[in-house]
Amino acid sequence: MKHYEANFDGLVGPTHNYAGLSYGNVASLNNAAATSNPKAAAKQGLKKAKALADMGLVQGVLAPQERPDLHTLRRIGFSGTDAQVLNKAATQAPALLRACCSASSMWTANAATVSPSADTYDGKIHFTPANLVDKLHRSIEPVTTGRILAATFNHPRHFAHHQHLPEHTSFGDEGAANHTRLCQEYGHAGLELFVYGQEATNPAAKKPKKYPARQTLEASQAIARLHGLDDESCVFIQQNPDVIDQGVFHNDVIAVGNQNVLFYHEQAFLHTEEKLAEIRRKFSATDLHFICVPTSKVSIDDVVKSYLFNTQIVTLSPDEMAIIAPTDCQANPAVSAYLNELITLGTPIKQVHYFDVKQSMQNGGGPACLRLRVAMTEMEVSAVNPHTLMNDALFNRLNLWVDKHYRDRLDVADLADPQLINESRIALDELTQIMKLGSVYQFQR
Repeated sequence: MKHYEANFDGLVGPTHNYAGLSYGNVASLNNAAATSNPKAAAKQGLKKAKALADMGLVQGVLAPQERPDLHTLRRIGFSGTDAQVLNKAATQAPALLRACCSASSMWTANAATVSPSADTYDGKIHFTPANLVDKLHRSIEPVTTGRILAATFNHPRHFAHHQHLPEHTSFGDEGAANHTRLCQEYGHAGLELFVYGQEATNPAAKKPKKYPARQTLEASQAIARLHGLDDESCVFIQQNPDVIDQGVFHNDVIAVGNQNVLFYHEQAFLHTEEKLAEIRRKFSATDLHFICVPTSKVSIDDVVKSYLFNTQIVTLSPDEMAIIAPTDCQANPAVSAYLNELITLGTPIKQVHYFDVKQSMQNGGGPACLRLRVAMTEMEVSAVNPHTLMNDALFNRLNLWVDKHYRDRLDVADLADPQLINESRIALDELTQIMKLGSVYQFQR
């Protein structure tokens, strides 16, 4: 049976905007209050997804969430008609309105942690939606995320869906952005790397001083238990607190892995040599490639500006991998020079493909943020909701859908426009029919 690593990209929602909501994310803060282009953002994401499908990879799409989130605004005391709720929030608590209008679910690397059937105790693919408790605008996502995942991976024989972890900072969970998997083949048992920022229940443990450590060890351990992973299939690694304080808010901003390759910056982790030794021991294979990028070649500042590690590493053939990078990497002299050198070093990475995802990058998310990886067998792929899998027909239909419903300009002030509610709902109602998702949104209930 064939095995694949599928990528499910988040479809950018109609309210894509730059509200600067993510403290600790340098790009998000630097571009706060800039004018966004939701139509361009959605089309950039679709173009990348279609290009990967054309490379022969299994590529899917995950639906965005309903925004503005009037359900949350009502929960916190704003009442009346939809337009009245929006007006009251805009007048009395504009910061809360901005949080309830965020299109951040586009970054599906934060949607969930996924363990493939080759690793789990019951031979199913396990999904745990991230609770994202560190940021208000993201903490309102996990319930709908769970419904969208269940509508996409909708066969109980093959897929197991868990509730998100308790909504407390002790279990702060940011999903696959702090998780990667090494393996010989996608269908073989692998080694799951859980990267955390702090130990929430250990006050003496090292943690960042300036920016929050969003992922806790306790959350990572809980997910490993839920997914039925044994000790020999997991490695728990602490991210270097010093780089978190420099804007590396998730592990996927400073490290990425694929099959037998771990690509990381030399400052990425604490106790690096000890943890690499544990990986070598548990991976138990000779052809393991650790590609360490030294600070002398690429600084942390250049890492954050270019998102060198927020790239995708994809396998194109048994002996060849490619990096899917944002054009920001190409424009950065140090990063471009490093990538040109990397493909000559004799590692499995032989190609670099650049994509324009600037609308996402300006809000702090690169190519890797836009996708959720799911290692799958041929049979498991066939069990996925087929209307979510990228092909020529879906690509064309979604582009027409975006053209029909999305604005090409959105300022933060526009979030108070009642017409935006209607535009978003009409668009998402049509999308549920295109992708056969059923009632995954609050307004449909």
